[in-house]
This record gives sequence, C-alpha cells and structure tokens, in this order.
Amino acid sequence: MKDKGMEEFIKAHRKEFDVKMPSDEVWSRIDAALDREKEKKTVKWPVWVGVAASLLLVLGVLMFNHRKAAHQPELADISRVYARKELRFASLIEEKKDSLQIYASKNPKLYARFNADLNELGNDYEALKRELPQSPNQRVVVRAMVKNLELQLQVINQQLSIINDVNQYKEENQL
Repeated sequence: MKDKGMEEFIKAHRKEFDVKMPSDEVWSRIDAALDREKEKKTVKWPVWVGVAASLLLVLGVLMFNHRKAAHQPELADISRVYARKELRFASLIEEKKDSLQIYASKNPKLYARFNADLNELGNDYEALKRELPQSPNQRVVVRAMVKNLELQLQVINQQLSIINDVNQYKEENQL
C-alpha cells in the first residue's frame, strides 16, 4: 500500500520533480553517506597477509624456474649417435691436449698461441651447449656442437704436426 501512495504522490507532483533541484545541503549529505559506505566496504588486510601472498608468489616463480631448468635436454636425449661422437671426440681431444702439454715446456710461446685457439673453440662449444635447450631445432645445434669438436681435434692434430716439425727442424740444425 505504501508503494501505491508513493506512486500517486510522484504522479501528482511530477512537474515539481522535473523543475526543482535538491539543495546543496541534500547533496552534501548524500555525498557524506556515500563516503561512509565506501569506508565500511573497504577491507583492511593485515600486513602479514600481503607478506604471505608475496612469499607464495616468489616461491611459485622459483619452483617454476627450477622445474624448467631441471628439464634441460642432454645430447643423448636428442641423438644417441651424436652423443657417442661427442664422447669419442672429447676423449681424443683431452688425450691430444695432454700431448700438447708435454711440448709446452720446450715451446711456451707456441703453446700459448695454440692454447688460445683451442680456448676460443672451447668457448664456442660451450655457447652452443647453452643454446641447446632454447633452440627450436636442437638437431642443428647438436650437429654444430659435434662439428666444433671435430674442428678442435683437427686443430690439435695440426698443432701437434707443427710442433713435431719444429722439433725436427731444431734437431737437424743442431748437428
């Protein structure tokens, strides 16, 4: 019943509603009431809730990165043939490096230059190894890694040949 009375009142005084505006005092009371409602609705979280949420976020990111890093593919995962080649070349390279080391005392300057070349190739190999997990075509990177090892072996063989030639020349000229 109250609603019908209100409707009749509004219909009877419709023109007054369209013409008259509420006073500034009415607007300020409405504004103050709205401000009080906003204050009531805001939830004050304790500081520890924010700290806990931040810690959870950081732990989640760390776990995601750890899981991603743990799944870095190895050479054997991509190609067993290339993994065997890598192992064979790596052992040959280490054996030949040991042979070069023997000549280091006789020709330190020559050995230093040879070692710099091998270090550069080794750095290239390590860069390829780091690139492997992110590469969209991992087989190409693996082939490049094996080619690098082949090149290292060729360089060492050439270096050993040069050292042998130098030593032979020195022996021939001593007589």
